[in-house]
Amino acid sequence: MKYIVSAFFVLLLIGCKSKQMVATAAASDATEVSKIINGHYANETDFKTLNIKANAKYEDDKQSHSLNADIRIKKNEIIWINIKMIGFPVAKALITPTKVSYYEKINNTYFEGDFTMLSNWLGTDLDFTKVQNLFLGKAIDDLSKGKWISEINEKLFKLSKTSTADISKDFYFEAANFLLKKETITQASQNRVLEIQYPSYKEVERMFLPNEINIKAAQKDKIAIDIAYKNTTFNEDLNYSYAIPSDYKAIQID
Repeated sequence: MKYIVSAFFVLLLIGCKSKQMVATAAASDATEVSKIINGHYANETDFKTLNIKANAKYEDDKQSHSLNADIRIKKNEIIWINIKMIGFPVAKALITPTKVSYYEKINNTYFEGDFTMLSNWLGTDLDFTKVQNLFLGKAIDDLSKGKWISEINEKLFKLSKTSTADISKDFYFEAANFLLKKETITQASQNRVLEIQYPSYKEVERMFLPNEINIKAAQKDKIAIDIAYKNTTFNEDLNYSYAIPSDYKAIQID
């Protein structure tokens, strides 16, 4: 269980799929990079707080588990996550712009640190904004920076950039609202690949949110996490209570 919870938060920092879907369109003609980027960022998610109730499935080469997650976001300040298994709380996390912390109740352990461990594990710089973007269906990188190459791939607009000789990044968008459908980060030297997919979206209070998120990470082992948003509400007064029990043991994540 300790490994499952650790892997879950390393990937996310962190069954009923919504039937409400936003119509999408296939890309058919060449489009300028700036139009794709501006179209994506035109889908601004303007809120103070976001409360997400989700189902999640964790699977690796040896095991599979179903989980529930309550995810609370105070925009640009806090991401709070409570994970349950069979209705019982098993782990809780608190993420801020300066700290990543979680504890799990099965083995009475906790982790506290910054984003360095996660950045090393994924092979790309990671910060609070990028983790927040993951939950919102936004590109984890700032697309306004750097030079991108545009092409049509799998009937989607694809933006590609090789940031170093070792790391490559690709972002895929549909053509109707330039919603993100897939992003991949590949680190060749470590034989490491991270893929995040957004199969469908819903429109809530004139904002687009994912219905589901599919995450696959592969290096020596393969890990998959599928998240289905059951219910989302905006701008409520939310509680972000978080306290690591005094008798829990600190762990390191390599």
